[in-house]
Amino acid sequence: MRNTLLRMLAALMCVLAVCADVMPVKEFDLEKFGGKWYIVGFATNAQWFVNHKANMKIGTAVIVPTAGGDLDLSYANLNADGTCWRMTHLAKKTDTAGRFTFHSQIWKNDNDMRIVEVLYDDYALVHTIKTKDGVSEVLNKLYSRTPESSVTLQQKFRQFSMDTGILPDNIAILPKNAECPEA
Repeated sequence: MRNTLLRMLAALMCVLAVCADVMPVKEFDLEKFGGKWYIVGFATNAQWFVNHKANMKIGTAVIVPTAGGDLDLSYANLNADGTCWRMTHLAKKTDTAGRFTFHSQIWKNDNDMRIVEVLYDDYALVHTIKTKDGVSEVLNKLYSRTPESSVTLQQKFRQFSMDTGILPDNIAILPKNAECPEA
């Protein structure tokens, strides 16, 4: 029992060390990052995701840069019953371009979000470390400007997620979904 616990702790420390080294893309362009994105990939070892991933589908993120260099984030997903799930955050810029922080009132956690790789008219890899009550979890998202993503891009997302400690079974390329109407 003790050895198992020590091994799990060592594995967690390795994952956290890897995630601490995940840096945002160089020369991040706030204005080009703005606009509508489709969340086509989602990866995390968080238990809530493991329990719900079978029902998850593509959602949207609308990102609006602010005059002060922050990001207004608006997420929307169409539920099976036709209702829309929505969430908004103001992600505050940090001293590192492409890195933002915010507190989620809904989930009551602190978020350290990094835009790791981006082709502004195509896709973005977004890496977020979520911390609640001293426990950190990694969440990676694959953003696309369209609801489709290439096999090559999906493989890149899977590899990046595994490199940041996500188990292969906890990496999802989400199925298409209708969009929520404008709020």
